[in-house]
Amino acid sequence: MECPRCRRTVDSKLRRCSWCGVNVPPGQHMLEESGVVVPIRASESGGSSSSTPRLATLGDRLIAVVLDMAILAVACALVDVWVFMQWGVVSGGELRVTAASILAGGSLDVVLAFLYLWVLEATLGSTLGKAIMGIGVVNNSSRSSLAASAIRNLLRVVDGLGFYLLGALIASCSKFRRRLGDICAGTYVVEGNLSELIRALSVLAWFALLSAGVWALPHVSSQPKPLQAPRYLGETIVQIGQTEKSIYVKMPNHRIDVSLTRDSDVENARSTPERETGKASKLENKDLPVLP
Repeated sequence: MECPRCRRTVDSKLRRCSWCGVNVPPGQHMLEESGVVVPIRASESGGSSSSTPRLATLGDRLIAVVLDMAILAVACALVDVWVFMQWGVVSGGELRVTAASILAGGSLDVVLAFLYLWVLEATLGSTLGKAIMGIGVVNNSSRSSLAASAIRNLLRVVDGLGFYLLGALIASCSKFRRRLGDICAGTYVVEGNLSELIRALSVLAWFALLSAGVWALPHVSSQPKPLQAPRYLGETIVQIGQTEKSIYVKMPNHRIDVSLTRDSDVENARSTPERETGKASKLENKDLPVLP
């Protein structure tokens, strides 16, 4: 049968959801068959501690975000390198990022991040980062899990401002530690009753995906280099190249040069001729021995 709060499948013999901790009515499976299922709503005034799940701490949620962002950063890097190999330009050791590569890479990065968060939270209740930390998302609204998760993750655009500073501020001021996405979607982030085996498997999956992405990066970048701009949106937006003394990034109205030589090396190079001249003058001033 289905838990009336988090909508996860629960054994009909159980009287309590193993994920969100809510008490399941004895005749819940009969209600499902008759179509009279009403989701349990969170009580603002409180209730019995046995039916109220423990809310996840902001620290655990922050660590989960960092773990998920690490996976997404590697995945987006793979996508961006592949996109550049399709719509970028390599000319004489200079990388030219075109408008097509920026548009395609940015769009695919956004879609990939949204699908990762949306699908995993809607189906499993937690991403890899949340599963490692033992927390998950509970849907306490009348919406389906897919709809609630979609609203929650779409509003990351607002909550994620300032590296999630805005979301953390809203959650810290909320009684149930909910950011704007949780408030609008009707969701809560709680501590789940995940077994040590599931958390260990989540850690292994996280390391496996991260290692596979890092291993695949040089293989993707070793593809044949594009020599011509694409037919559409082929305007060069950013040029990245290297000279003997610096690495430069050139944009239509700006140029940034990063020096590869240290100031001490330059000073030593300038002072070397002076030192050699000083040594030569000292040798000239010395009295030379008189040869017979």
